[in-house]
Amino acid sequence: MHDIVEPRILIMAGGTGGHVFPGLAVALELRELGVEVSWLGTKKGIESELIPTHNIPIEFLNVEGVRGRGLVALIKAPFLLWQSVRQAVTIINQIKPAAVLGMGGFGSGPGALAAWLKGIPIIIHEQNAVAGTTNRIISYFARSILEGFPGTIKGAHWSGNPIRKEILGIKEPGLRFQGRQGSVNLLVLGGSRGAKTINELVPGALALIPKNNRPNVLHQTGKQHAELTRAVYAAVNVECEVVPFIDAMDEAYEWADFVICRAGALTIAELANVGLAAIFIPFPFAIDDHQTANAKWIESLRGAVVCPQGELSQDKLRNLIVEFVESSDKRLRMALAARSGAKTRATEEICKVCLGYLNV
Repeated sequence: MHDIVEPRILIMAGGTGGHVFPGLAVALELRELGVEVSWLGTKKGIESELIPTHNIPIEFLNVEGVRGRGLVALIKAPFLLWQSVRQAVTIINQIKPAAVLGMGGFGSGPGALAAWLKGIPIIIHEQNAVAGTTNRIISYFARSILEGFPGTIKGAHWSGNPIRKEILGIKEPGLRFQGRQGSVNLLVLGGSRGAKTINELVPGALALIPKNNRPNVLHQTGKQHAELTRAVYAAVNVECEVVPFIDAMDEAYEWADFVICRAGALTIAELANVGLAAIFIPFPFAIDDHQTANAKWIESLRGAVVCPQGELSQDKLRNLIVEFVESSDKRLRMALAARSGAKTRATEEICKVCLGYLNV
């Protein structure tokens, strides 16, 4: 535990990268502004390893999600929640934050309830176009509500989603594509855990395109799927660079002419800020089908095409890829449309709200 008396912000986020990475972007920006930052999460989430690498103090709660985990988990939920709230109260008593920032996911709910019991201001940020259960509940007693997509929570301020600084530095589409010649570049993103359907569909679709008309392909598969995906490409005789992860995403985005990917909130925020046309294949089993809602928003700007996984075939995907490959005007038009939905100062806006609760 940390016996801290200085005014500080406690960031509460846990579980998946969709909650943790935007929280980390805010934490690093606050620290640059001279604000003390601590973190509240869980040992099972990626925050347990990621946050300490940035020298941010982190405390852990014994909590996990219950939706979709069966009747026993639901019965145990109230008792586990009360235990977690008691833990959070103890942690908050020692850290003494001036305000707490909930980014959703495990830890955010108990932490917010503990802050409410202590009379500490609560700020929440919802990343997706459909609010998660935790943020929906917390929104009723939060002092400030921020959202990544407009109109998600009543009374919220549309700040956008925080993204990495290096991605914000990429040139806008008109300049980036100017004078570009040669083969078209396709970036395929399977996400950190991989997207099995995308990894199987894309090679088959590309194999249906004559070799001379195929785009160059960089396919990020996730660690577990790299070798199998390489084998699939080899089996259909399609050349492709297959990688488990892409560390320099800014370079990958600069290289790409269009993208095929899932529709996570941060991916959409990055594509909007960069200005890249996309074919979205939303993960159909996401809670509340929030990926489809995310993708539909950017499609409404004419910045993407949304393809429900259950309706997609190799033939249909081939036709879409050919359309993008053959029309540079279409790619640029959609890239500019996507960029019209960018919120380039999302991190700064969230930090500004946090600073409003500090005596700085």
